[in-house]
Amino acid sequence: MKPHPAAWLLLAWFLTGAAALAARPNIVVLYADDLGYGDVHCYHPGLGKIPTPHIDALASQGMRFTDGHSSSGVCSPSRYTLLTGRYHWRSRLQSGIVGVFGPPLISPDRMTIGTLARQQGYRTAAIGKWHLGWDWPIDDSQRRFFQGAGKKGNKDEAPVPTEEHLAAWRGVFTKPIPGGPVTRGFDSYFGTDVPNWPPYCFLENDRTLGIPTDFLPPEDFTNNLASTQGPALKDWNLKGILPALGEHAVDFIERQAKTPEPFLLYLPFTSPHTPLAVNDDWKDKSGMNRYADLVMETDAVIGRVLEALDRSGAAGNTLVVFTSDNGCAPYIGVGELEKMGHHPSGPLRGYKADAWEGGHRVPFIVRWPGVVKSGSVCDQLVHQADLMATFAEILDARLPDNAGEDSFSLLPLLKGGDEPVRENAVSASINGIPAVRLGSWKYIAAPGSGGWSKGGDQSQPVQLYDLSSDLGEAKNLAAVEPGRVAGMQSLLEKLITAGRSTKGLPQKNDVAVRRHPAKPVTLEQKPR
Repeated sequence: MKPHPAAWLLLAWFLTGAAALAARPNIVVLYADDLGYGDVHCYHPGLGKIPTPHIDALASQGMRFTDGHSSSGVCSPSRYTLLTGRYHWRSRLQSGIVGVFGPPLISPDRMTIGTLARQQGYRTAAIGKWHLGWDWPIDDSQRRFFQGAGKKGNKDEAPVPTEEHLAAWRGVFTKPIPGGPVTRGFDSYFGTDVPNWPPYCFLENDRTLGIPTDFLPPEDFTNNLASTQGPALKDWNLKGILPALGEHAVDFIERQAKTPEPFLLYLPFTSPHTPLAVNDDWKDKSGMNRYADLVMETDAVIGRVLEALDRSGAAGNTLVVFTSDNGCAPYIGVGELEKMGHHPSGPLRGYKADAWEGGHRVPFIVRWPGVVKSGSVCDQLVHQADLMATFAEILDARLPDNAGEDSFSLLPLLKGGDEPVRENAVSASINGIPAVRLGSWKYIAAPGSGGWSKGGDQSQPVQLYDLSSDLGEAKNLAAVEPGRVAGMQSLLEKLITAGRSTKGLPQKNDVAVRRHPAKPVTLEQKPR
C-alpha cells in the first residue's frame, strides 16, 4: 500500500526537526564561585602558582577571554545577570546579596538561559549553588527557629534544637519549596543553595532531601567553613558537597547524551568559596593553604565533568563556558598566598566585593569544537550578561524586548572576529558602586574600592582609569579628564533610564535605580 502524501510530509517534517535538534550544540556552563582572575594558571603563569590543568586544557582547546566580567563583585547579583542577560541593578538588589532564606530575585515571568533553551527543545538542569532566593514557606513568627542556634550545651558540642525548632523544621521541610530553579527555566535541580548557610542539606527540584534535625558542630564554624548556624541533617558533611555536585553533573551528561534532545547544564560550583572543606585526597596538595587546595580539587571535578562529555560522545557537539561569579575573597589568606608568589587577582587591583578590576574581571573561557579556534585568545570586552544573546543567536531564537536587555552576542568573536561586540559594560561593587567601561576607559562613581579592600585616594570623589595603559588602576585621571568623567556619567544615566543597553524598546527597571555618587560631582580641569 502506497503511503499517503500527508504521511510523507509528516515524516519529512519530523526528520527535518530531528536533524535541526541534532545540529544544535549542547551547552554546559561551568560557574566557579570566588575564583580569582589569577587563580587559573594559564591566565598568568608568572603570578599564578596553583596548578589548574583541566581548566588550562579547556582554554587550550578553545578561546580565553582576557577582558571578561561578572555583573558584580559578589555572588547573587552576578548569578542573576548571567542567567537573565540583564544587569542586576535593574532589580531590587541594589547592593549586597540575597539573604539567608531570602525570596526569589528572578521574577517568575523573566526569561533565563534555561527558559530560552527549554523553549527550543532542550533538556535543562541546574546543579549546584543557586543563591537567588526561594519562596521559603517560613512565617515571620518562625524565623528565629531557622537562623541561629538552640539550647547552648557544652562549648565543644553542637547546640541542641528545641521541640519548637524541630516542629518548625518539620512544618517547612516536608513541604514543596516554590520559587526555585525548576520555576525559572530548569527541568531539574540538585544542590545546596548556599553551602555555608542553612539549610545544611541537599535540595532536589523543590524539596529538601531529608528533614534537618540537628545543628552543625562547633568545628564546622572554624577556619572558613560554615558561617551561619541553622537547621542541618544529622551528620551533614561539608566535604561531601563538591564531589556530589560533580557526580550529579556526570550522571546528567551521561543520561542525556543517550537521548535525541540537546541539553543545557548550568553547573554553578560551591567552590572555591567557603566552606573551605577540602577532602583528604587534596589536603596540602598545593603546598600553600586550604583555599589553594580547594582550587585544585575544584579543577579536578571540572576535569571529571569534561571527561564525561568525552566518554559519552557529546563533547564534539557541546559548547562549554567556564567563568567565575567574582574575584577571590580576601579573607581566605591572600596575604600568605602572595608571599608564596601566588596572586589570586593576577595583575589586577582589589578582590571580591570591589569595583576595582579584581572584584569582577574573571576567567572566561569558551570551547566549541569546530567553531572556536583552539588556543585562541580574545582581548575584547565581554560580560556574563552576553550568554543570553549568544545562546539565542546560536539557537536562531529571537529574544523579546523584555529579555536579555543587556546581552550582546559573542558569536562573532567565537567565530574569530576581532571587532567589539559591546562598547560599554557595567559591573558593581558589593555596595552598589558602579564601575562603567567605555572602551578602555573605566569610571567608578566613588572613591576607594567600593567594597572590602582598603586604600585608594579618598580626596577624589570619583575615579577614572585608562586600562589600556594602567590595568592596575594606579593613576586616577578624573581630575585631569573632567570632560570624560562627565561623558561617563551621562552614559551611565542613559543606561539606567533606557532600562537596557542593547537596541530595542525602552524597558522599565524593577525599582528606582540608586544613583552614585549620591550628590552630583563637578570636577574642575586640573593640569596634567
